[in-house]
Amino acid sequence: MRRQRRALTLHTVVGVVRIEVDYGQEASTGRWVCPAREAWGFGPHQKMTPALAERACYTASRTGSYASAAALCGKWGCPLDDATIHAVVQRVGQRAQAQELARLEQGPQARPAERKRAGPQALVIMMDGWMVRQRGTEWGLEPAGAPGERVAWHEVKSAVIYRLEQAGQTAGGRRLIVDKSVVAYQGEPLEFGRRVQAEAYRRGLGSAKAVYVVADGAVWIWNVKEDRFAQALGLLDFSHASDHLWTVAEVLYPDQAARAREWVEPLLHQLRHGQEQAVVQRLEQLARRCAARAIPFPEVIRRERDYFVSHREHLHYQQMEQRGCPVGSGAVESLCSQLQGRFKRCGQFWTEPGLTRLLSVDICLRNGDWDALWHQN
Repeated sequence: MRRQRRALTLHTVVGVVRIEVDYGQEASTGRWVCPAREAWGFGPHQKMTPALAERACYTASRTGSYASAAALCGKWGCPLDDATIHAVVQRVGQRAQAQELARLEQGPQARPAERKRAGPQALVIMMDGWMVRQRGTEWGLEPAGAPGERVAWHEVKSAVIYRLEQAGQTAGGRRLIVDKSVVAYQGEPLEFGRRVQAEAYRRGLGSAKAVYVVADGAVWIWNVKEDRFAQALGLLDFSHASDHLWTVAEVLYPDQAARAREWVEPLLHQLRHGQEQAVVQRLEQLARRCAARAIPFPEVIRRERDYFVSHREHLHYQQMEQRGCPVGSGAVESLCSQLQGRFKRCGQFWTEPGLTRLLSVDICLRNGDWDALWHQN
């Protein structure tokens, strides 16, 4: 085998380093290889050390933009431009996606250590969605006034999963989740549901004594619940239910805030304290009263009545709270807010691959899979 010594320039956490390494030509293929690069786990043209790449990816996921990440890297002594950080994130993001898909294919066997732990008393699953701007099919269309799809809005479906025993509260009474897993996916609800179920298995879904799904009234969420968590107990977020009752009150008593409050507050008390069916019946009575008086039934009230009727089995707030289940979906709403703080900033317009890869890196960090991403066997 032929052998040469060549100079190798590396970008490291201590700056640019130039060293000499051995290259050899394989007799069977004629390919020149560098044993040192292969031992370090470098790609064919990679010049950034894994330690620096890890710091760059971490910084990119925790700052507001690639430009901000580059500025911060410079502050801790490793100057990198935003294009370089973007390229690293795209490469590592593809690896994070592959890691996630591998777990999906393995199913519940993906994390053997989880199976050795005692099953959770209860598992809580919360789901929600938020919108993100992407470049449309006619991004950059000129002139500026010409009609076209320059921007396209897409939903990122998100979930929070945690064991009920890992929820507590601060001294001030604020609810606190000690440990949780999250899922974020841009795509069809059924595929999102598959990913949520896979992550739930990692949290002990297979041995949980009870499973609770808490969410707002979005139809796709409850379809996912029936498709992937049919045996789970569902609960409609109380804040959303309250908003819908207030909508009815404001239609019944327009411009009469005191009358609207007088009508809605007893219903909210009933809803919260085990008399949810009385609330549904009250809404159904509104239709009968309009019919008896031969007056039109307001379409808004019809819609809200149907909303509560469709969620009749998801309104047992007192009963579920006694089981320890949260009556609000604040945890997933907080996750959505955090993700929007990174992916929905002023002036950000994503491509689908660019969004998905950085999102995969971010979720990998949140779920405790970071070390596995950087230290693969």
